[in-house]
Amino acid sequence: MNKTIINTDKAPAPIGPYNQAVLAGDTLYISGQIPINPETGELNNATLQDETHQCMKNLGAILEDACMNFLNVVKSTIFITDMKRFAEINEVYSQYFTENPPARETVQVAALPKFVNVEISMIAIK
Repeated sequence: MNKTIINTDKAPAPIGPYNQAVLAGDTLYISGQIPINPETGELNNATLQDETHQCMKNLGAILEDACMNFLNVVKSTIFITDMKRFAEINEVYSQYFTENPPARETVQVAALPKFVNVEISMIAIK
C-alpha cells in the first residue's frame, strides 16, 4: 500500500504523535482539527462560529495540500461539547458544503483538546 504523510504549515502542527493527514491510495484520512490559527498558534475561539470556521479552514488547507477540496470529502465527524449548540455549528459547516454534502455523524463528548467546543475530522477520495 502506498501511504503518503500530509503536513502543511497552512494548518496547525499536530499537538501529539500523529500527522495532519495520511493519503492511502486515493483516500485521504484527515485527523481531527480544532480551532487553532496556524499563523499565530493561538485558539480562534471568541465564538462557536469562529471555532467552526477555523476548523473548516484548517481542514481546507490540508485538503488543498493533498490536491483536493471539500467536493472530495465523503465522510466527516463532528465532535461537540454541547449538543444544544449543534445548530450554530451546522450553520457554519453547511457553508462549506453547498452541494452534495458528505456523510456525517455528530457526537457530543465531555471534553476536547485545549478545552475547545468543536473538533472536526474528514475522509476524502481523489
